[in-house]
Amino acid sequence: MIRLTIDGQPVEVAPGQTVLEAARKLGIDIPTLCYREACGPMTSCLVCVVMVTVNGRARIVPSCATRAEEGMIVVSETDEIRSLRRAALELLLSDHVGDCLAPCHRICPLDLNVPRMIRQIEQERQDEAIVTVRQALALPGALGRLCHAPCENGCRRSGGNGALAIRELERHVADADRTSGAGWLPPRKPASGRRVAIVGAGPAGLAAAYSLLRQGHACTLFDRGSRPGGSLRSEPQAKGLPAEVLDFDLAQIRKLGAVFLHEQELGRTISLVELERDFDAVLIATGAMAQGEPEALGLPAGAHGVRIRTGTFETGTPKVFAAGSAVRPMTQIVRAMADGQAAAECMHLFLTGLPVRPPAKAFSSVMGRLETLELDRFLQLASPAPPTTPARGVDLGFTVPEAIGEAKRCLHCDCRAVGKCALQHYSELYGATPNRFSRQRRLFTLELHPADVVFEPGKCILCGICVHLAQKAAEPLGLTFVGRGFDVQVAAPFGRAFAEGLKKVAAECVAACPTGAIVFRDAQRTGSARG
Repeated sequence: MIRLTIDGQPVEVAPGQTVLEAARKLGIDIPTLCYREACGPMTSCLVCVVMVTVNGRARIVPSCATRAEEGMIVVSETDEIRSLRRAALELLLSDHVGDCLAPCHRICPLDLNVPRMIRQIEQERQDEAIVTVRQALALPGALGRLCHAPCENGCRRSGGNGALAIRELERHVADADRTSGAGWLPPRKPASGRRVAIVGAGPAGLAAAYSLLRQGHACTLFDRGSRPGGSLRSEPQAKGLPAEVLDFDLAQIRKLGAVFLHEQELGRTISLVELERDFDAVLIATGAMAQGEPEALGLPAGAHGVRIRTGTFETGTPKVFAAGSAVRPMTQIVRAMADGQAAAECMHLFLTGLPVRPPAKAFSSVMGRLETLELDRFLQLASPAPPTTPARGVDLGFTVPEAIGEAKRCLHCDCRAVGKCALQHYSELYGATPNRFSRQRRLFTLELHPADVVFEPGKCILCGICVHLAQKAAEPLGLTFVGRGFDVQVAAPFGRAFAEGLKKVAAECVAACPTGAIVFRDAQRTGSARG
């Protein structure tokens, strides 16, 4: 056996085994994109580099292709190694033609996974669509009627024959949940023993409560009105929101454990000093404040309300946070709710004793604006139908068949391997910047396979795994590398179609692809892309 140490931990491996295999034996995660045990080292991605020292000589090497040596000392993580891995990832991203998250998902202030919801509607998995919507939205019934729908502005289908009616689909799901009976409740973590006071039961305060309650924190909402809802009951835009819809959304928050105290006004019936004394954290979500009001309450004043630390919602007063129109004017319900939700994430860190930092954004490669030819290629996988108009009228919304028909218009802009893609995972882990090495990107293309497999060459990193698997399976035609220099790509030889090269191992290539370049058309079937 060969004895070596990795990050100070001794390990023994058989002669011929690699540093990567030794690290995995210890449970150390060295990133890999082009390595698969059945294929052996490809050394094309260079994200698996480590520092090895043998006989006093240190060097940077790819761990997947470096054989372990007696007495070798390996370091898997240093600032230099992280920098090299990040640069390798950024070089791969510079030539990556595809979005991790669809524009509609990226634009949604509340991070609703719009493409997932749409696929679930299309495939008549309504119970799953309800979970997707309620996991993200505290007030889906209200948002399905009052949201200004920024997601639809970002919809790529708008460049064809009209954007998807995303808000109407969201409303369809929320209404199905409401009329199904008790409604779906998200899971709640065990009680943390922490108590939060939320001053204001409008959009920001309700969204904050929905998030904090699910983390196991107790929430009491103090509101000056006789019923919770704030601007959702009082503003002119709220006329399109039936009371029973809002009341159902509020009932779900109450079922999570929220306590509502009415006709309680900060500075009159309750004081900030009392709240600070009786609760572990306080959120000011009162709505717009009059000039001089923050100072009268003992809070720092900004240009339009309470002054906060950018990104963390801290007021500078111990335990007190502020969000929504109490900080700056907000006329859009979804923006106010996003503010409350982000404040809740920061408050959760505070309540658990962790450093308060701005909420992290999900990593996504961004393809940018599509050319007409590229849009036409996306349209191959979508219904050509024009936008759906509810036959029963806007007030009643879509029927189930209408919702399914509208969902079929989705272009599926997000990556089918999102959440399972090794390139996305490690880019987020190492803080890679997608556009650090900017260049004129290639045009988006795709090829369809009879086994319901989609091949997107622009996402291929030329790892060679699919080429090797095809060769190992003795595919009659197989795959190979075609072209020279920057124009190299994986393809079937002799100008034949990609589908002809994968007659036997298409599914195996889907499971092995590290970037989602080869995927099943139905994302539900796509296996793990981690090698």
